[in-house]
Amino acid sequence: MNYASALRFLSRRWWLILLPFVASIAISLPALLDDAPRGYTLQVRYSAAQPPDLQFNEDSFMDTWLASELVVNAFTDWVRSSRFRDELAAQLGEAADSLAGLGIAADNSRSVGVIYLSHPQHDALVLIADAVQLVLAGRNAEYFPQLRGEAAQISILDVPWISAVSPSMSERLRPLLQVGLGLLLGLALALLAEHLDQRVHHQDDLRRMGLPLLGSIPPNGAR
Repeated sequence: MNYASALRFLSRRWWLILLPFVASIAISLPALLDDAPRGYTLQVRYSAAQPPDLQFNEDSFMDTWLASELVVNAFTDWVRSSRFRDELAAQLGEAADSLAGLGIAADNSRSVGVIYLSHPQHDALVLIADAVQLVLAGRNAEYFPQLRGEAAQISILDVPWISAVSPSMSERLRPLLQVGLGLLLGLALALLAEHLDQRVHHQDDLRRMGLPLLGSIPPNGAR
């Protein structure tokens, strides 16, 4: 198909190409313009130590740090448990429904623990973050008999900062792929319609069919 034939093809089938293309744009445009956060995340960094009367004497500096590391390790496992979530529900009271959709994970690096929270709603995550700190500091003695009924000392290392979760790369690319597929579908439909169309639209069609051209009549009978 040469340049002139391609132009004639487009002039006949442009509407068939545009229909799926425009439809794909209409379907994809809301997602393409949607830049709303997909949720919110927050992390709480803390250190922990045994109650003062359980700590070692001043000459046992390394033992004190080792004990702190063991406390943080134990708290990490506690935060991952269902009982910690139950404590959050009790702390939140009537707002316990905000725990729906909460993602919670924990990790530790020596004597520093980190709690990762994710939630689809910003305000709910603020309430939960406060509850996490209260439960972490006030309820730990209930779960660790090694503390002898006294809560471990908890220090929050930095101000928890809530970050918005942006749409993923796949979400951003999906509308563009849909538009591209719409264009390809339109071209495929146009080519199929052209292939099935047995009418003669131009003298080049006769030449491709191997038929002799005896003459032509100009448009509107012009001489």
